[in-house]
Amino acid sequence: MKKIFFIVAFIAIGLVQTYALDRSPLHVDLLTHYYAIKDALVASKADLAATHAAEFVKAAALVDAKNLPDANRALLVKDASAIASAKDLKKQRELFSAFSENMAALAKVTKLGHGDIYKAYCPMKKASWLSKEPAIKNPYYGSTMLTCGKVVETIK
Repeated sequence: MKKIFFIVAFIAIGLVQTYALDRSPLHVDLLTHYYAIKDALVASKADLAATHAAEFVKAAALVDAKNLPDANRALLVKDASAIASAKDLKKQRELFSAFSENMAALAKVTKLGHGDIYKAYCPMKKASWLSKEPAIKNPYYGSTMLTCGKVVETIK
């Protein structure tokens, strides 16, 4: 009886570890790095945005192909790499628009995080971004127009 219990426990632990390994890099790391880039742009810190974008690229390389198809990975890595190499805040904000659209597309087909993801829209920039909270903090204008925009969609 003890052998059966240990075998079942061993299999259960293995399944839990496999599940955790398959899901955590995708919905924790990528979304966390995306939010860090957004927050750096909100704070108008180009160096920090570049650093987080480089970390996003590294994290994307670690995600299993079944969780992040190569086409999505290529677009996101291209966007994040461009943000990482751009040292000018204005250029990073321009690049962030396409990056946000590609992240939103991925979020709609794959569960990226725990809880809701809010897609906000800035009418002045005509661009969207993702946020973990519904409060508006505009990454395209920073402190000059911090609350410009509105939540247009909630991704479950």
